[in-house]
Amino acid sequence: MRYKIVYCTPALYMAGGVERVLTLKANYFAEHFGYDITIILTEGKDKPLFYPLSDKVKVINLDIGFEELWTCSFLKKVFVYLKKQYLFKKLLKQELLRIRPDITVSLLRREINFLTSINDGSKKIGELHVNRSNYRNFEQGDTNVIKNLFSKFWMNSLVRNLKRLDKFVVLTEEDSHNWTELDNVVVIPDPLTFSSLSISPLSEKRVISVGRYVYQKGFDLLLQSWSKVEKECPDWNLTIIGQGNRLEYDSLIDKLHVDRSRCKLMGPTDNIQDEYMKSSLLVMSSRFEGFGMVLVEAMSCGLPVVSFDCPCGPKDIIQDHVDGLLVEKGNVEKLSEAIIWMIHHPEQRKAMANKAVENVQRFRIDQIAEKWKFLFETLLA
Repeated sequence: MRYKIVYCTPALYMAGGVERVLTLKANYFAEHFGYDITIILTEGKDKPLFYPLSDKVKVINLDIGFEELWTCSFLKKVFVYLKKQYLFKKLLKQELLRIRPDITVSLLRREINFLTSINDGSKKIGELHVNRSNYRNFEQGDTNVIKNLFSKFWMNSLVRNLKRLDKFVVLTEEDSHNWTELDNVVVIPDPLTFSSLSISPLSEKRVISVGRYVYQKGFDLLLQSWSKVEKECPDWNLTIIGQGNRLEYDSLIDKLHVDRSRCKLMGPTDNIQDEYMKSSLLVMSSRFEGFGMVLVEAMSCGLPVVSFDCPCGPKDIIQDHVDGLLVEKGNVEKLSEAIIWMIHHPEQRKAMANKAVENVQRFRIDQIAEKWKFLFETLLA
């Protein structure tokens, strides 16, 4: 069946995880299932798409420019937002009535506030790419009474809108249990964004960690752990790779008296597979996740993993002591012990690496696409 599907998301010009996954799925659905796919954007009218999109996928940019809100004062922001939201609803409604899709998918941005009120005949699906607890997460120290009240009001409003959806898709079984008010929740993980043709020989004495340099990723906790690991394992080194400001973590290295020659803070790379291949263990020190794609990527490249058992994702991905180790969330001491154990047990590390490659096959795009196909067919039956 050649379904007509519309996705609503703000932009595709950024190198984000949501943008990468949406592009991958849209390409696969158009190329392999023959679906008629349209992506409707509101931002980045004159900016090139970051990830390559199939010629078979159509893109419509409504050019609303919500990004203008970033530079407005609070009072002006309210008026500009209301004006742009009104325009967005009007233009999106026009497009949906013109396209007449079978299914409209919201990535839960501004359109979720009105999407179910548009009577274009399509089934409405919402897709969440973070976990509930951290959907409106503020950085450490960036909360106050007003923000907390706003967050509570916003969540209540969101839940009311989610109830009106035909289906609401979350990434993990763990997070699905957080939405107790809803009876329309379905779990479909994100797909692996690349297929690795080879696996790491596990010959380099190198631990790797990947992610943005932000509070969420817990690199401060990882560096505290590493300060203990480096004393026990003097011939091993740590490399952290990611986007963002590294100054805070650079200062922490000095504060912890970590050996700079064996602890590298690197910027982003356009060949993360190569970095996995040059490593023998991946550590994820996140305080929270939406899923944990870094774990899946590393495991597909033949790396065993050590991860905090944070919400949400790691326990859906890792089989503890089978293809990796799960550590109590935020416990720096336990994280150190797990890394040291992995380093000192090369045979078990190799066995876990082999299991990791095998176990993450369930996240291949063809496997995940079949789950989406089944959901579409069920809704339209």
